[in-house]
Amino acid sequence: MSEPTTRRVAIVGAGVMGSGIATLVLGHGIPVTLVDVDDTTLQAARTRIQQQLRHAQLMGALPAGTATGELLTTVSLRDVADATAVIEAIVEDPEAKAKVLAEVSAAVRPGTPLISNTSGIPIAELAESVTRPEELLGTHFMNPSYLIRMVEVSRGPRTGDAAVEAVVGLLSALGRKAVIVRDAPGFVTSRLLHPMINAAARIVGEGTATVESVDELMEGCLGHPTGPLRTADLIGLDNLADSLQVLYERTGDASCKPCDLLVDKVRQGHLGRKSGRGFYCY
Repeated sequence: MSEPTTRRVAIVGAGVMGSGIATLVLGHGIPVTLVDVDDTTLQAARTRIQQQLRHAQLMGALPAGTATGELLTTVSLRDVADATAVIEAIVEDPEAKAKVLAEVSAAVRPGTPLISNTSGIPIAELAESVTRPEELLGTHFMNPSYLIRMVEVSRGPRTGDAAVEAVVGLLSALGRKAVIVRDAPGFVTSRLLHPMINAAARIVGEGTATVESVDELMEGCLGHPTGPLRTADLIGLDNLADSLQVLYERTGDASCKPCDLLVDKVRQGHLGRKSGRGFYCY
């Protein structure tokens, strides 16, 4: 395993997922360059990361005796140039991701792995926007990424062996197990989980059961650890709706079309834990 000081990870996107991944990386002693569009967003991310580092330490989720990595925040994508790996963690929007990845690809040194943290957009599609497609692959960190120890890794059809080895090595240094899957819309976890959450929301919208009853039945009868609708609030209902729309457009599977209740909640700004209200109030 390489020493942490030989690595610097750049993370583009300082929202829920970007902050959580930054917490994980910093907690393992690796410096992070965190990029977003304005200083207000970055300052909020700094505060969130400090809270999450304390939470991770209390949970015993970080290596004992490891000094926290240095955090640099910036609004310029040019500042990713010295990174040894770049993780894109912006909104689940194909055009926005393609634009950011194109800029990052032009800024970094050849041989630098480019990682799109996507829950469903095919890597083959995103690879069209980058200078060196062999350096691009996908990861799907779960939330909170500083607590969940498994990461889905999606290898695109043009992803090279060197990029895969580098990313698996990075994840190993972060105490994470990589499970590599073939490139496809939704990969494995989202292709299974997101339509199930959508179905749970549809059942509530049709009046068959309450939110609490759906989650209670899924937990007590089927062993779901938190219930699908609490899970939805953790993911973020806007992120979930975007991911479902991506799946629907690319597979034609009607079960992936965001249901009316989910769309209405996003329209009202009830996005889950991050907004204080979703299927539950926080």
